[in-house]
Parts: sequence; C-alpha cells; structure tokens
Amino acid sequence: MSPIVIRNATVIDATGADPKSGTTIVVGADGAITAVGPDASVEIPQGVEVVDGTGKYVIPGLMDANVHLVAARTPDTLLDFEENYHDLAIEAAQLTLKYGTTTVFDTWGPAGPLTTARDMINKGEAQGSRVYCAGNIIGLGGPLSPDFVNPGVFLERDRVAAINEVWERGTGPELSTMTAEQVGDRVAQYIEETGVDFIKWAIDDHNPAPGKFFMFLDRANRAIVDTARKYGKTVQAHTTTVEALRTEVELDADLLQHGEITAKQPIPEFLLQEIVRKGIPTAALIVTDDHLNWAKHEPAAVGMLRDMRTGAEVNQRAMIAAGARLMLTTDGFAYGSRVWNHPGFRAGTLSPNIPELSIMLGYSHFNWIKGAHQKGMTPMEVLRSSTAYIAEAYKVDHLIGTLEVGKQGDLLVLNSDPLASPDAYRDIQHIVKGGAIVDRDKLAKDTLIAEDLIADYGL
Repeated sequence: MSPIVIRNATVIDATGADPKSGTTIVVGADGAITAVGPDASVEIPQGVEVVDGTGKYVIPGLMDANVHLVAARTPDTLLDFEENYHDLAIEAAQLTLKYGTTTVFDTWGPAGPLTTARDMINKGEAQGSRVYCAGNIIGLGGPLSPDFVNPGVFLERDRVAAINEVWERGTGPELSTMTAEQVGDRVAQYIEETGVDFIKWAIDDHNPAPGKFFMFLDRANRAIVDTARKYGKTVQAHTTTVEALRTEVELDADLLQHGEITAKQPIPEFLLQEIVRKGIPTAALIVTDDHLNWAKHEPAAVGMLRDMRTGAEVNQRAMIAAGARLMLTTDGFAYGSRVWNHPGFRAGTLSPNIPELSIMLGYSHFNWIKGAHQKGMTPMEVLRSSTAYIAEAYKVDHLIGTLEVGKQGDLLVLNSDPLASPDAYRDIQHIVKGGAIVDRDKLAKDTLIAEDLIADYGL
C-alpha cells in the first residue's frame, strides 16, 4: 500500500477542536496517520498518491454502535443461506462501507460466521467495514425462538434447534435457570470458544408484548459483567424498562444500548443524572421527524413500534438537554425485498416507501444524523456521536475515532461542510479505510439478500 496525502482540506478531527482549513493529512504505507498539520509545515513523502482537498472537508470514518450484519431473519432465508451466513455478513459490511461507515459493532448475530467475516476483512481477503462483534445476546434465544421469530410448527424442531444453536452456543435462555457461578462459567467458555470482541447480555426479555420480566437477577448480572471484564471485554446490556436500565447503570456498563427505550416510561430524573454523572454513553435509536410522524399515523402497520418510538423520543430529548452522550446506532440489517415482503416478519414496516427508514444498513445512518440535528444536538456533537464517542465507548479509541497521528487512516472526504448541514454526510468524494481509497463501485454487487436503498431505489 502506498502512502496517501490529502492536501489543503478543512479537517474536522472529531476531538472537539475547531475545523482547521488549509490542512494536510498524510497516511503512511501501514495505514496509520503520520501527519496532520498546516500545508506549509507538513513534509510530503516521495511517490505518494496526492488528493487535492481544496474546498473539501475531511472527517473520521463514521461508525455504527449497533448493527446486525447477518440479515437472515425469516425461516426460509435462514435455511437457504445456512452455509453462507458469513457471506451475508460480508455483503452487509460492504454496504455500510460504501456509504461512509468504516467501522461497525455487531451486537447480535452468529459468532462463528461473524468472526469469520471479521477476520477475512482484517486480512484483506474481503472488503467491508471494520467489524467488531458480540455474537449472541447472553440469555436470549436464536433467530427462530420466541425471542425473535417463532417458527411455530412448520419446521422440524431439531432443525430449528440446530439453527438457533449457531447463535446461542450454550448462552441461550437456559442460563436464566442456572446459578450465578454457572452463568459466569458459560460466559467464559463462550468468550474462549468464539473470540468475540465484546459482550452483550439481556437484563430483561426481548418479547414485544407489554409485560416484561427480568432474565437475570443481581448475582447473575454481576457474574456476566465480571467475567467479561476478566477477559478485557466491554459490556453492554439489552434493556427495555426503567428498572433494567437502572440495573445496567449500577453495574457500570461501558455503554447503554438503546437505553432510551423504557416501555413508554420516561427515565426518572435521578437516573438520568446518574447516567450523566458516570458519563455512560447511550447508543440511541434516533429517527427523523418524518419517520416519527409516519409511525404515529400508521397504527395498523406499526403497532407497538409506534409507542416505542414516541416514548424513546421523549427520553432522547431529555438526555440531550441534560448533556448525556448519545451515539449513532441504527440497529440495522441489510434487508432486501425477500425479507420486507415476508408476511410474517414486521409486515408493513420495512418497505422503501416508508419515510426515512431507521434500520437499513447503508442508508439509515444518514437518517440518524438528520434526526439528531432535529432533536437539538449541536452539529459538532453529531459528528462526535458518529465517530469518537463510539470508539471511546468500545475502548478502541487508541486505534480509530479521531483524525490524529498514530490512528488508523479511516476518513471521509466530503464535498460540503458537515457542521453546516446534515446532508453533507451524503456528499462523499472519497472514503479511505486503513489508508486505502475505497472503490465504492465494486462494493455490494450481486448480493445474496441485501439491497442498496440509495442506488436501487434512489433514496
């Protein structure tokens, strides 16, 4: 790989510093940034690829704090692609990279295929966003379980169990019947066998029904956190109620995943202030005003999703006003028409005809950025919420997240100012990942299940 130089650009490095015009960035042959400074003071190496940054804006590559790269969520796709889940992950990672998301954090999926895709991308055997993954949500079942899509009586039960086990790997619902010590042992075994990058566990259940129950109580929750930290893994939880959120905050989680979703109950002031005091960032499922308005007026299609969105918005605005850190998260999949036309899976909620969809990879991160502006987040905070804050929460900020010497050369060259308009994030001139300019035209071609909503539907 030859060094890359971007000259005479305006650099917004996501540290919180003001934009710096007339700046040159040098990315070395190893993919790391070797210089960031005024044009006149930066020495340009011989034989480098030079990009003219005049009139351009350079920011770190975007990140998504919560994705699901394996998009097979219906019985037919899970069966058809049973041997190709890693290929589904790679095509989803290509779709995210194509539109400026250079790093993603997969918080629920099959650990084996995900780590295979992660390692192939890291070795240069496949293209895609940099991937960090957790595998299964500790305590929840696989995709064909009551926690996600219950197949009923239409598939043979051993077949269903075999597919679910690709996700669960011994960390499914049976853990809720075990002692805290046994739970800790299972988590340790899971980490050692899978090589996942971080741990996510379920404090309360994933059932969409109004009633909620705790998956684990005090000692078991503590055993999961302590075991993960023993292995140097960051921890986060699935929570959907105020008390589950309070449990996660008391356990000092590294980040709160959709912590603003609290079953239509506003986050109490004391808990909100504790989140701010501890500096725990929240990966928040922000949607745009147009999408929220659609959800409010389509009860037949959306059902409980409508109430979740409206309740979450109240909490999001309160968190922004209180000074809590929010992070870009889409909770997204690389779905295609085969999934969104499935009558048994979120019928009516995934079509490209729906305004500014929030969970489609390669597209919805732009809607998150727009929605964050609409909720009152400052433009600089939006940028940092999409880059530096996520890297800090996952403890990879020594590698990525800001444009500083020594960090990986993950960056976007934009044609317009992202601090002036959220639309600027779409206006991409170049994507650089690990010091290499990405050929966007080669990404996400001939996909198995994913569809590119921007290229294919003009969104």
